[in-house]
Amino acid sequence: MIVALSHAATEEQIRTIEKRIAKENLKVVRMPGDDRVVIGIISSIPADTRYDLADSLDRMEGVDHITHVSRPYKLASREFHAHDTVVQVGDCAFGGKAVVVIAGPCSIESEEQMLECANGSKAAGATMLRGGAFKPRSSPYAFQGLAKQGLEIMRDVGKQVGLKTVSEVMSPQDVGLVADHVDMLQIGARSMQNFPLLVEAGNSGHPILLKRGPSATVDEFLLAAEYLLSRSDNDVVLCERGVHPLDRTYTRNTLDLSIVPVLKEISHLPVVVDPSHGTGHAKYVPSMALAAVACGADGLIVEMHPNPSQAMSDAAQALLPDALCKMVEDCRKVAEAVGRSI
Repeated sequence: MIVALSHAATEEQIRTIEKRIAKENLKVVRMPGDDRVVIGIISSIPADTRYDLADSLDRMEGVDHITHVSRPYKLASREFHAHDTVVQVGDCAFGGKAVVVIAGPCSIESEEQMLECANGSKAAGATMLRGGAFKPRSSPYAFQGLAKQGLEIMRDVGKQVGLKTVSEVMSPQDVGLVADHVDMLQIGARSMQNFPLLVEAGNSGHPILLKRGPSATVDEFLLAAEYLLSRSDNDVVLCERGVHPLDRTYTRNTLDLSIVPVLKEISHLPVVVDPSHGTGHAKYVPSMALAAVACGADGLIVEMHPNPSQAMSDAAQALLPDALCKMVEDCRKVAEAVGRSI
């Protein structure tokens, strides 16, 4: 439910309205607006009290009109937040005019590898460095990451090269550790509905990159974002990374680029695209990156490795440094054609 107040509503009237809502044990938030105060009720309102409450509020001084929200998520919805959100991570602005490029290896393997990746990424035009210290792997025998050592390498290399950093957190217990070392937390596709993790990450106050699960619907994706937004004033960036394909013969996943304009229509949150996981093959990554920029993505997160054949994870989808440079150069032309920049 959204309560739009009249232009002449006083602060005393607004507080009285908020107290009336609080009597029902409902959580309220003041929403951004151009010329009036708008109050959103973000708790679920029991069906038997919804219309009685609406009638009561409608008769209070200062209330202009009441709107019933149709979507199950609220803080992530444009119904609650009409204007685009810009998520700031240092100098990186997700949702602004510029398309942000995040690049780096799937896994942090060594300081030398990360330094080479960071320098190559920055030279190509990336402003954020990615890399996994904790790796969710299908096989228990596969490389699981360097854990805290990897985070320390990421932190030191990012500062040395001058790139902001993002890395995945897999468990609620590790949120504080990862947040202490990187500028942005990543919730991976496998963890999108790990609700204890979402709660703990939401409580961290850190910017968060939320990846869509491989079988998640749009509503499930935005409800996961709602978990994060409901905990505090977190900055959340959505990431499309591909859904389960009908045929794995040619690509690892199906990159659902149609979700970009859909999310832009129904949510105010920035949207980035991961063409590396979306295709699983380096040769297809540049084409899908171009398409992502053309359809309105606010950023790209791409895997790059100085020697993909020696990569300890996701070798097939990692770009060489020169290929990353060429991809960003081409994406810059597309960005300019649609009124943006890289």
